[in-house]
Amino acid sequence: MSDKVYTDYFFDEPAFNTHDGGFVPLEEAKAPQQPLNIPPLLKPDKETATDTYYTVAAQPGETQFLPGAKTKTWGYNNSVLGQTIVFEKGKHIHVTLKNELPELTTFHWHGLDVTGPYVDGGCHAPVYPGKSSQIDFTLDQPAATVWLHAHPCPETGSQVYHGLAAMVLVKDQVEAKLPFPRNWGVDDIPLILQDRRFHDDNQWNYREDYDPDGVQGPTALVNGTVNPYFDVKTQRVRFRILDGSNRREWRLHFGDNLTFTQVGSDGGIMPAPVKMTKLMLTCAERAEIIVDFGNYKPGDEVVLYADNVPLVHFRIHEFAPDHTQLPEHLVDINDPEVTPGLPVRKIVMSGMDEAVALNGKKFEMQRIDARQKVGDVQYWDIVNSNDKEGGMVHPFHMHGTQFTVISRNGHEPYPNEHGYKDTVGVNPGETVRIKVRFKLPGLYMYHCHIIEHEDGGMMAQILAYTEDNLNPHYKLMDMDTLMKAFSAERGVPMDKLWMGGMESYAKMGMKM
Repeated sequence: MSDKVYTDYFFDEPAFNTHDGGFVPLEEAKAPQQPLNIPPLLKPDKETATDTYYTVAAQPGETQFLPGAKTKTWGYNNSVLGQTIVFEKGKHIHVTLKNELPELTTFHWHGLDVTGPYVDGGCHAPVYPGKSSQIDFTLDQPAATVWLHAHPCPETGSQVYHGLAAMVLVKDQVEAKLPFPRNWGVDDIPLILQDRRFHDDNQWNYREDYDPDGVQGPTALVNGTVNPYFDVKTQRVRFRILDGSNRREWRLHFGDNLTFTQVGSDGGIMPAPVKMTKLMLTCAERAEIIVDFGNYKPGDEVVLYADNVPLVHFRIHEFAPDHTQLPEHLVDINDPEVTPGLPVRKIVMSGMDEAVALNGKKFEMQRIDARQKVGDVQYWDIVNSNDKEGGMVHPFHMHGTQFTVISRNGHEPYPNEHGYKDTVGVNPGETVRIKVRFKLPGLYMYHCHIIEHEDGGMMAQILAYTEDNLNPHYKLMDMDTLMKAFSAERGVPMDKLWMGGMESYAKMGMKM
């Protein structure tokens, strides 16, 4: 493995998000340290050599984050966040989706190569209160850390903020042969990073905290834990890190600039490991890192920081020596050539606050914005047209596929971007070129993953078609039907209904 260590954040400017007036800085938690919550592995309902069956229930609950009153939350098979779901490549997966919430939701498998718009779980796949839905799919993608979250239009921001997010692991035989830690909860540890503001009686208030450029809070949560500690009992620990925030970027480093090694990104294991002392993640991005605590002794404490705010305190215990070395090459990446004759597709993310748009348009559920043939490989140029003085990093996400990053403003991508991704941060004034190929036919969304931006219309849809079915028909939802459902479920008339995304359309004089 290369000895080169990267000691700076790869992004050109570490604080774009602070330029916006709504930025909320993190504060050190005023709460006692408590053990880091490790979301347990969800037990299958049934498993055979070829098939795995799960039930995933979105449910309300209460969670003890701080001393005093419990916080009202939502989660998957849990009071908040969710139990961790494990899928194996090549197996037939059957999932019963149950909605035990008081309002409709969807179940979006962020990072899975599954068909859209129904199995993928975007806006067109609502599950109504008290109802269930069944999805089935077979995974043909490499091992990766992906996730499940709510994605109902235009209420994604509120439902994710309420707690609907869970980690999902895809496993395969290639990853299983690599010298990685993989004892869940011991040396294979999830770190789901989120932020919240606690109001009276420790409650969250999404409407009061609403900002069309993204809802933030001053208190960091890691796996739903405020001010956590973790007992390190092995020399090497693998951390699967997810930026599960509505808006916040996370600039991560250890207190003594401890070097760690990134081995995975959104779509799986990277071709080669990358040593670094700092890591920045934008909304919805994932990173797998391996940390070697071999230079510490029992009783030491190592702190993971976001900027200058402590996130996790790692308490060092006695452990057996581990001299495992990572190879210089981890996995091969299938990176096919671009299909001859295809133009470069240009996607422009523009605007701030209520004026956000993709290619000058706000999202419409019944409109198909683009087409691409299954199997074709095409360059997409993702442009962030906001300037550096007033702009934000826009994390661009695609449903139903993984892409590769080709360049940033014509230059090489960051050293940790040489692998599959489904989300990429685009700096103000920057053009990021990606290479896109759909393996499965369907209708897929692409959007900014600052969730209030996608709710506010910075989202579009692409039809992936086959040669023998040029114009497949899908039953698409419409916003009026969804709004009437939310109105009835909440017991308020349509003219009194409030959802964050509604404001972004109304203030631009538009109807959803």
